[in-house]
Amino acid sequence: MAGSRNGSGRDQHGRRLGRVPEPLAPDMFAGCADHTGLPVRVGDKWTAKILVCLRDGPRRFSELQVPLAPITPKVLTESLRAMERDGLVVRTAHPGNPPRVEYALTALGRSLFAPLAASCAWNAAHGEELRKAREASATGGPQDDANARRISSGGSPSW
Repeated sequence: MAGSRNGSGRDQHGRRLGRVPEPLAPDMFAGCADHTGLPVRVGDKWTAKILVCLRDGPRRFSELQVPLAPITPKVLTESLRAMERDGLVVRTAHPGNPPRVEYALTALGRSLFAPLAASCAWNAAHGEELRKAREASATGGPQDDANARRISSGGSPSW
């Protein structure tokens, strides 16, 4: 087997040796819009549940508190404000005594139901595997996964 004399990891024909992956291109994300300042709020603990609560129409704050009982009023307020800031919900204040405030989904908020359905389906199909992997990681034990065994024996993952 011809080896690399210059330490480049390539043979005399310029082919990469062994299973060394190609280096990552510094411009690999050049064609993507810069979203670094736009975190996706759906990933937090409460946003997806709030979206589902608003699916059938506007709701008052107190109505949202019923199915979201574990959330504190402060955290619910923060979540709703962040969702309003991100354009997922609209807050409407109605005059009166006491004033009435309702929250409703925007078209942008409604557009998240398809990705949420895919996420729910993925969780249903792989939730147990994910739970086991987390438990194994927490205990420092080996993961029962073909890729983990392959990598630990010097191979490459299969993705």
